[in-house]
Amino acid sequence: MTASACILGCAGLTLTKAEKAFFADVKPWGFILFARNIETPRQVRKLTAALRDLVGREDAPILIDQEGGRVQRLAGPHWRTYPPGRAYGELDPVVAREICRLGARLMANDLSALGINVDCLPVLDVPAPDGHAVIGDRAYGATPETVAVLGRAAAEGLIAGGVLPVIKHIPGHGRARADSHLELPVVDAGWDELDARDFAPFRALSDMPMAMTAHVIFTAVDRKRPATTSRRLMRGVIREAIGFEGLVMSDDLSMKALKGGLRERAEAAFKAGCDVVLHCNGVMAEMKAVAAGTPRLAGKAARRAAAALARLPRSVEPFDVAAGHARLDAAFGGRWAA
Repeated sequence: MTASACILGCAGLTLTKAEKAFFADVKPWGFILFARNIETPRQVRKLTAALRDLVGREDAPILIDQEGGRVQRLAGPHWRTYPPGRAYGELDPVVAREICRLGARLMANDLSALGINVDCLPVLDVPAPDGHAVIGDRAYGATPETVAVLGRAAAEGLIAGGVLPVIKHIPGHGRARADSHLELPVVDAGWDELDARDFAPFRALSDMPMAMTAHVIFTAVDRKRPATTSRRLMRGVIREAIGFEGLVMSDDLSMKALKGGLRERAEAAFKAGCDVVLHCNGVMAEMKAVAAGTPRLAGKAARRAAAALARLPRSVEPFDVAAGHARLDAAFGGRWAA
């Protein structure tokens, strides 16, 4: 049985009987973990193994948002704290790229040891001066050039450590004046401005295996629908202007920026051109609605999914973890030391 074109969450530290039955039946392409699912390294390893057993695929993607700063699901006492993206951008440019790659390589080491093989990083949004703080210091800098250079460094660090990156939030959330978790942002900037600033980092990293959409309306392209559910944005911007050929997943369908029921949201995302939809909160009734609106993974979407997983290295590069932590701490003067 082929996978269902969705990525789903679970409610707690272990799987319930209902979750086991549901996941075994639906067979989602992947899963995503949050802080509610994480307690100890041993517990997380058991959970990731259990999820893969249910879908019968050893390489099933298991995602997490481990950016550093205020967005990191692994926390003390078992895992160290990492800097936010902006901290790397504030380093001397001579070393910023090296240290950004190192930070991602260290996070990949943490994740791969737990059976997590996808990180929703790097953030390629370029924040505008009047943009909402939901992006803020998650961004590597205030220019598309800085964001692109450090975003690629982070992606390279993840891949070197056996973890796939997801570029987000395509085609850009930095100009939005609202938090799409809570409401639908509308961006009125013109095409030329968007193309030169917002889209530029995504174009520079268009060779990455996966991307996550922005629940944002860009009136220069589509006045009614956000990127996640807009065929105009998916085709004209993400696939053509940006040139992204990898797998496109939606941002979380349960976010309040989207309207309608969960099934309708999933169907709208697929109609627009998303390859896979993401639902995060682990609420069973919502997951059932998403699954009802989700097709089996087939055609171009299946080929993109297979190509993404093929980017996982067969072996990770040699790496001295202790020396890596020491180098990271020295670069930041101990500010982000564990």
